[in-house]
Amino acid sequence: MSYRRPAEVKPAKTPWIEQIPAHWEERPFFAVAKERRAKNIGMKEDNLLSLSYGNIIRKDINTPNGLLPESFETYQIVEPDDVVFRLTDLQNDKRSLRSAICPERGIITSAYLAVRSEGVLPAFMNYLMRAYDVQKVFYSMGGGLRQSLGYEDLRRMSVVAPDLDEQAEIVAFLDRETAQIDGLIEKKTRFIALLKEKRTADIIEAISPKEGWSRFPFWSVAKPKSISGRPDEGLLSVYLDRGVIPYSEGGGLVHKPAESLEKYQMVEPGDLVMNNQQAWRGSLGVSLHRGIVSPAYLVLKLDREKIDPTFANYMFRARPYVEKFMLSSMSVGDIQRQIKWPHLRIVPVVVPSVEEQRKIAERLDNEGKRIDDLIALTERSIDLLREKRAALITAAVTGKIDVRTAA
Repeated sequence: MSYRRPAEVKPAKTPWIEQIPAHWEERPFFAVAKERRAKNIGMKEDNLLSLSYGNIIRKDINTPNGLLPESFETYQIVEPDDVVFRLTDLQNDKRSLRSAICPERGIITSAYLAVRSEGVLPAFMNYLMRAYDVQKVFYSMGGGLRQSLGYEDLRRMSVVAPDLDEQAEIVAFLDRETAQIDGLIEKKTRFIALLKEKRTADIIEAISPKEGWSRFPFWSVAKPKSISGRPDEGLLSVYLDRGVIPYSEGGGLVHKPAESLEKYQMVEPGDLVMNNQQAWRGSLGVSLHRGIVSPAYLVLKLDREKIDPTFANYMFRARPYVEKFMLSSMSVGDIQRQIKWPHLRIVPVVVPSVEEQRKIAERLDNEGKRIDDLIALTERSIDLLREKRAALITAAVTGKIDVRTAA
């Protein structure tokens, strides 16, 4: 859709905006936003809020994630329509959305900046600050050694806006358009979830025991390895979420002196590698290359006359094996439950012939690639929708397009 541009424009004081409609005004931040300074002394409020990726969300004050403060009396009270900023850790985090409008009264950490709008509609201010955020305006203000910004740092930041009636029209336009975009994003996100569910269902159906399949105790098809590697064999970086272990020249692992690698385990192509603390969650894979891995992993050499490595990888990722066998084979360690070989070795596996295993694995690989390609394509379309959403907000609140009904 194409939008009408403003008939007359004038230069803007803000460099990244460049120009605004001739009838718009430009004022300093302190003229349109006043800082909230209401402390929660005496625990007046216990509705704990937090800023999470551009939204204000509720948190359980009794079991909040992260570190507990000594007292929530140090928190600040915020009101509905306040705009909240998280202007900390600017140099280390350039992906977060750092502003949001508050939907309700509550308390929020004093590390955040909360302001109430004056002479500007709160919803318009929220959209405008999102545009400033997406354009990385706050990061340029917090350059050098400065990791955070406060109200005083924003006082003279230029804020552009039309009159209240036009602000209301812009807000109504953006509410409508962003709702449509968000609806599309939600549908596509659900589609990705359904694709992943289908992928899981395909694996479960394919490896589920059928008539004529042979039954073995796991120790008869797998043997643990504990051979020390040599530093010159190269390092392996384990990308367990992909189910494979690609070769890496130290990538993903810190370079260590040669003597510190002497206890590392040698891994050959086709070995099944398990993170014995997380394998039951899918942290396992088949090595594609020769190299060494941490002694903390369980490395298994498979008898290829009885089981195909790729089929074994799928088998131990399927929910029935995870729930019935892997979880039951876990021991309780000092820190967390771990899969131990003495327990895993007696897990029964029911498999077809190796030739049939390879056919099943190849079919699952092909179907998995098709699903992965669909997921990647859908994720890209979601990224484009988010980019469109951000661009539309920026264009509307900075006067690059005229969205008034009359226009």
